[in-house]
Amino acid sequence: MPPDVEAIAEQVFVALADPSRRSILAALASGGPATATDLAGRLPITRQAIAKHLALLTEAGLVTAEPGERRRVRYRLRSAPMQVAQQFLAALARDWDGQLDALREHLSR
Repeated sequence: MPPDVEAIAEQVFVALADPSRRSILAALASGGPATATDLAGRLPITRQAIAKHLALLTEAGLVTAEPGERRRVRYRLRSAPMQVAQQFLAALARDWDGQLDALREHLSR
């Protein structure tokens, strides 16, 4: 597996490890693009904490910042890094499936 795929997958997994970041991603998925202030109104997280989480999510490539009206920044989901992480997990599953099939076959003899 190429190192860049592993690096992207690792960033996604680190980002998803925090329940607050998962809540932010879920809010963006259900409500569409939003500012940190908008998200703070919907979630039990302070605007400052949301801003810090959004910075990490942006760094992981899971959200993108778009300039809006009156210097307000709106955040939008990006699916590409999540797709890379899914491919990473699928490759691991294929490797495990092959080994488990070989073990099952060996044990059935």
